Amino acid sequence: MTPLAHRLRPRSLNDFIGQSHLVAQGKPFYEAIEKGHLFSFLLWGPPGVGKTTLARIYAKAVKGILFEISAVSAGKEDLKKVVKQATMSQPKILFIDEIHRFNKAQQDYLLPFVETGELTLIGATTENPSFEVIRALLSRCQVFVLQPHDEASLNTIIDQTKLPVPPAARDWLVHYANGDARRLLTILETTSQLYPDISVECLTSALSSLSVRYDKKGEGHYDSISAFIKSMRASQADAALYYLARMLEGGEDPKFIARRMVVFASEDIGMAMPTALVVANEVFRAVETIGLPECGINLAHGVAYLATCKKDRSAYDAFRRAQADVKAFGDLPIPLKIRNAPTKLMKEQGYEEGYQKYDTESYLPDKLKGKRYLE
Repeated sequence: MTPLAHRLRPRSLNDFIGQSHLVAQGKPFYEAIEKGHLFSFLLWGPPGVGKTTLARIYAKAVKGILFEISAVSAGKEDLKKVVKQATMSQPKILFIDEIHRFNKAQQDYLLPFVETGELTLIGATTENPSFEVIRALLSRCQVFVLQPHDEASLNTIIDQTKLPVPPAARDWLVHYANGDARRLLTILETTSQLYPDISVECLTSALSSLSVRYDKKGEGHYDSISAFIKSMRASQADAALYYLARMLEGGEDPKFIARRMVVFASEDIGMAMPTALVVANEVFRAVETIGLPECGINLAHGVAYLATCKKDRSAYDAFRRAQADVKAFGDLPIPLKIRNAPTKLMKEQGYEEGYQKYDTESYLPDKLKGKRYLE
């Protein structure tokens, strides 16, 4: 039987729920469809907010032939097959789900076809395109940011199912969905198939029956990365490697893990081993270059190193204390002696007067003289 989420998928903008900042009359996506404007774009937003649906609605509206692939399983050969297919006079539209999982070489391959217009690219991603899409490709795509569904949208989606959902169960569903319509519809459909009614108790029971090994955007995602970081912080390399393996086996994006390692190198190791940041950055670069599954070895190498390094949070703590003073006192006047003096007038006003390269007097604003951040 066709899943409920698929049966309820909108076929036009008139049926689309949510994202009014994009699809309401007069808004950019609405206008692009109304005018049949052919262009490449990226849809950036969390799961279950309509990225695939909008791609299909657009392709239909501009009378294009839509090719759909997932970057999780597709490679350069799949891209070549799409490029080689003739489409006569119809525009050839390539929709890549989870485009952030394509490595640099795969994205580079797409570039000339997007640039010449041979392919109209639609990419869907849950990750920030600024970090995940190469600059040359990003510059040729409009980026549309999608937001999680609000309560009103989720309640409208519940209404569309025509299932009898009492108020308490509605509240539970909206809270559980956390802005993800697909998540809501999956648990609602499972409950309706397993139990005679849709109550909070039945929903909870159905939830335990769903075999979710690793929810990349839910509680499992945040719990796992938290356990991973805390294991490295405690210098427990075995535990850190276990959580690394668990995340990778569950389908976590290796670049997400590598980014957290770069942050960890400065936040938790810092001055105790400054080269940790160099290692973490090289691990991230290796992950970008190599890709799965082999980049797991690079990650394991980096994790073993970072977990066994001595820890020192003094630079991180000093930065946070300095931030607190900036927020508390605002833009305090900078001492004249360390201001820039590019003009004669500024010099006459005392800018740079008395400045010495190796001065021992505090350069902090007067209100903060004598303050120590780095212990």
